[in-house]
Parts: sequence; C-alpha cells; structure tokens
Amino acid sequence: MSLRDANPSNPARPKRVALVIANPATSTTTGWPVGFWWSELTHPYAEFREAGYEVEVFSPAGGACEADAMSDPRDASGYSATDLVSMGFIHTPALAALVADTPPVAAIDVDRFDAIVVAGGQAPMFSFEDATDLHAKFAAFYEAGKVACALCHGTAVLRYARLSSGEPLVRGKTVTGFANVEEDFADEAVWGMGAMPRGRHLMPWRVEDALRELGANYVQAGLWRSFAVRDGNLVTGQQNFSGAETARLVIETLGR
Repeated sequence: MSLRDANPSNPARPKRVALVIANPATSTTTGWPVGFWWSELTHPYAEFREAGYEVEVFSPAGGACEADAMSDPRDASGYSATDLVSMGFIHTPALAALVADTPPVAAIDVDRFDAIVVAGGQAPMFSFEDATDLHAKFAAFYEAGKVACALCHGTAVLRYARLSSGEPLVRGKTVTGFANVEEDFADEAVWGMGAMPRGRHLMPWRVEDALRELGANYVQAGLWRSFAVRDGNLVTGQQNFSGAETARLVIETLGR
C-alpha cells in the first residue's frame, strides 16, 4: 500500500508539488564542488507524500544533480549521520532515480501544479543568478495565486524573482532564509578547519542582507532553529533543519 493509498486526501485530484533542487556548481570562494542539500529535498518530500500529494523533482538546467557532501548521512564528517529520512531516500532506488535525472524547470507546467518548492544547499548561491527560467516560474506560481516556497539558501531565488510589473517579488513581504548568524557560524567552522583564510566568507553574498535590501521584512528564529513563515501564498523556511516545518506550512496553506 502506497502512502497515497494510506492517506487518500482527494484521490480524484491530489495536490501536486514541483520540488526544485540545484544543479551542481563550483564555489567561487573555496573552489569546492557544491550542490543541493539532501534534507531540504527529502524531508519536504516525505511530508508531502504523507499528506497524499504528488511530487515531481526538477532542477534549473535538468539532468543529474549532486548533493553537498556534508548533507549526506554517509559522509565521513558525520554531520548528517542522524538524518535517517535522507538515508532512506538515498537507498530507495526509485527515489534516488529522481535526483539522477531531473527534468528542467522550463518544463514545469504551472497549471498542473499547486505549489513550487525550491530547496537549498550551497549551489543556489553560485548558480541561481543565471537560472532565469526558475526566476520566471517562481514568479508565475506566485502571480497565479499558487504557493511559491523557498527554503534555506534556496531563498536565493527571491533575490532575482520579479513580478510582471518588474517589482521584486519579495518587496514588502515577510520572509525568512539562511540567517547572518548562521553564515557567521559556517564561516567560523571553515576558518577553524583551515580550509579558507580567516576573513573570507564561505558565501559570495548573504540571503538576509539581500532580502532586506530588496525591501523584505526578514525574520528568523535564531541559530539553527527550525522555522518557517507564510505571507499570503509565499512560504519560506530558514535553513536545513526547517524542511519538514516548511512543508507542513505549505500543506496547511493548500489543505489535504
């Protein structure tokens, strides 16, 4: 019995979510390969499926995607070793295949979906500026009155998304995203490893600063606290520990 069968919210028309993960990129600050963050895909995916939703995984350019190493429960760092949700996803062939060959964001038919959810990881900070199809689709969902959601560094999309009027989508909205205090923590960790000269930042720019500069009311719940906020049909999550809470807020908005 599938999760959808166990949770028949509306068998005739289940809610549908387009879940976007970042394509692989190279950090311009460290030279490291960067990608999406596993828990920001897997935890929302699990919540949506439990609610009976259909979920399709996309990426800006399409093709195979790679996760940030420290988000993998199998990574030697042990940072995500307790993330059993991601471990289960990775070891389920049908689910792992969703990451191995993603359709491009340009293929998303807005009319078919009820929400777009953009996951984070490090790659969005280096690659989303050029992801113009993603900017347009995100704004299209929002202007159609559908849920437009971004999580952690996935909120980088809000720096670029514009309404049809040309106004920044985020202007005047209450939002969250990866906080400056969390960027400071990450910088200190990398400096402590000797992997980057002290004073150089891990990220080329900061979500909190950029969103404030665009006229958003940026809020956060503190260092590594799970947090999500909704402003109308715009939903945002603070960081990688906020995936499930962000998905639940989307479900609360859409219903079952």
